[in-house]
Amino acid sequence: MTTDVPTGADVVRVRLDLAYEGTEFSGWARQPNRRTVQGELEAALARVLRLNPGPSLTVAGRTDAGVHARGQVAHVDLPRAALAAVERRADQGRLTTAERLLALGRRLAGVLPLDVRVHAVTEPPEGFDARFSALWRRYVYRVCDAPGGVDPLRRREVLWYPRPLDVAAMNTAAAGLLGEHDFAAFCKRRDGATTIRELQHLDWTRTPDGLLSATVIADAFCHSMVRALVGSLLAVGESLRPPHWPATVLTSGTRDSGVNVAPAHGLCLEEVHYPPPDQLLPRTHLTRRLRTLTRPT
Repeated sequence: MTTDVPTGADVVRVRLDLAYEGTEFSGWARQPNRRTVQGELEAALARVLRLNPGPSLTVAGRTDAGVHARGQVAHVDLPRAALAAVERRADQGRLTTAERLLALGRRLAGVLPLDVRVHAVTEPPEGFDARFSALWRRYVYRVCDAPGGVDPLRRREVLWYPRPLDVAAMNTAAAGLLGEHDFAAFCKRRDGATTIRELQHLDWTRTPDGLLSATVIADAFCHSMVRALVGSLLAVGESLRPPHWPATVLTSGTRDSGVNVAPAHGLCLEEVHYPPPDQLLPRTHLTRRLRTLTRPT
């Protein structure tokens, strides 16, 4: 086991592109005595690379318990020397960093549980930060309002809503939420964290198989934000609330007891988008700033 903490040129930043089925996880973030995606990945990396202590992952977006991901991104700083652990004896000292990372991906596939997969392990451009370099995250929330319920093969990723939903009304309501706002009314507050976000896209479509999909894109999301937005729009779709109601809740700045947070299992992180390599560091500096709203005087 290696215990020294390397620095500088002895460290390589590694990007992980991954997916997971969130049903059996207590969310992304490592927690004592709970099964989490971060915990499984860090344990697998420590095992494969023979690291003690194990590495610490930084993720693009921490998902809640039960939420899925198809396009999650994380990074980890690893000792270059530790990557030699993935080489076969015949390859000792011959492989490039890219070849070692490819081998690392194969080794992870053999030790990770089947509900989390790492699709790619690469060395990103200088300045890459999985969290702070991201331009936007795209989530999709899937709902079935068919009287007979959800296809049983998709029950873990689609919410069954037992009453018919008006897509046009939900889209009218969604339009009033777009832009940069303080989304405190739709977030669970965390100490020291801002709730100001730029909601870039939010709309509902009915797919050919009859499912309703809400595509939600923002520069970032605060805790429970997507599910709270979806919950407010479902109330509009069922005609329990008028289309202007979610925007009214937004401007109030406080949680409304009428906003039900939609169940986690209908939500999936589909994509995280990053700028070109030469814009990674500027984006990181911009994202790290304490955000405030600029209001007209």
